[in-house]
Amino acid sequence: FHSLNHDMTLTEFKFIWYMEYSHRMWGRVVGLAYILPAAYFWQKGWLSRPMKGCVLALCGLVCFQGLLGWYMVKSGLEEKPDSYNIPRVSQYRLAAHLGSALVLYSASLWTGLSVLLPRHKLPETHHLLRLRQYAHGTTALIFLTALSGAFVAGLDAGLVYNSFPKMGERWIPDDLLAFSPVLRNIFENPTTVQFDHRILGIASVTAITALYLFSRKIPLPRRTRVALTSLLAVACVQ
Repeated sequence: FHSLNHDMTLTEFKFIWYMEYSHRMWGRVVGLAYILPAAYFWQKGWLSRPMKGCVLALCGLVCFQGLLGWYMVKSGLEEKPDSYNIPRVSQYRLAAHLGSALVLYSASLWTGLSVLLPRHKLPETHHLLRLRQYAHGTTALIFLTALSGAFVAGLDAGLVYNSFPKMGERWIPDDLLAFSPVLRNIFENPTTVQFDHRILGIASVTAITALYLFSRKIPLPRRTRVALTSLLAVACVQ
């Protein structure tokens, strides 16, 4: 209110306040929904030794995620002399908060599916090993693309150029490397951050499409085919 939104009403403030409050409460509910049953299963002796390690790791991630959220929000309340009076959270902390959430979600889903669905006994052929390597590489690329999106959000980089595939009238904008040293541009220059996110997004869709086409040449179980087709469909929607 003091720095930017001078005409904000109390009703408008309540809206963003409740958005943040709901996010915090939902995060706590998620934590309790995980930790309480996990403690109960542990006490009952229903967890194997390897599963106990997974449970402890996921519990630690749940707590770490909440701590990172507090650390991120705290950065939005700090006075920054170079912020041009625009209150914003640190894009680094925002990316860390999002990244840890993705790791927590993926690890939880993987653990749950490992318990619910038996592992397929497939012959370790050359093509299957290559498919698995491609899948791991594609996963890393998607994760990196999502993290770059956090930098776009943290810097409001989406507001710099709103044309596609060109950025304004150029394929490569003039101010791509305007900051010094050069490495700063990747994380702090809104133009470069948006440019990188576009390139990573296109690369992710391309990698997912290639992964799907490669998988069509290999005899795979129905469950795997459904997963790969769903991945391609979600990538197109995204």
